[in-house]
Amino acid sequence: MKPVVTIIMGSESDLETVNEAVKLLKEFGVGFEARVLSAHRTPKELYRFIEAAPGKGTKVFIAAAGGAAALAGVVAAHTTLPVVGIPIETNSLKGIDSLLSTVQMPPGIPVAAMAIGRPGAKNAALFALAILAINDKKIQARLVRYRKGMREKIIKTKIKL
Repeated sequence: MKPVVTIIMGSESDLETVNEAVKLLKEFGVGFEARVLSAHRTPKELYRFIEAAPGKGTKVFIAAAGGAAALAGVVAAHTTLPVVGIPIETNSLKGIDSLLSTVQMPPGIPVAAMAIGRPGAKNAALFALAILAINDKKIQARLVRYRKGMREKIIKTKIKL
C-alpha cells in the first residue's frame, strides 16, 4: 500500500502516544509510514523528507511532538497538504505547552490541532481519514460503520446500580 498518511514524531518516545493513530490506520486498511524526525535536531532531514513525501503518495501529514512542539508547524511551512498535530503530554506542563505550540500557528500556515496525548492521536487518525474520505468512498463507508459501531455500543450500555 502506498503511504497516503505520513506520521512524523519528534522522538521515539512519542510512539507510545502515536500508536493510537497507527492502530486506527491499520484497522481502516490505509497505507501510512512513520518516521522520527525533529524540527530542532534534524531540520534539513525533515525538510527533505517533507518535500519527498507527496511523490510517494502522501496526502495528509500527522505530526506529533511535545514541549516546544514546533514539528507540526514546520511540516505545515513546507507543504500545502493538510497537517494534523498531536500535542504530546509532557512531564513539566502536562502537554499544555505542546498544545499551545501546536494550536498557535500564525495566519497562513494552518495546523489542525488535536487533544493532548492518546485521545488526540486517535482523533488525528480519524481526522486524516475524514480528509481522505472526501475522495475515497471506501474510507467514507468505513467511517460511517465506525461511528455506527460507537453509537451502538453506547445504546447497548447497561448501568447496574
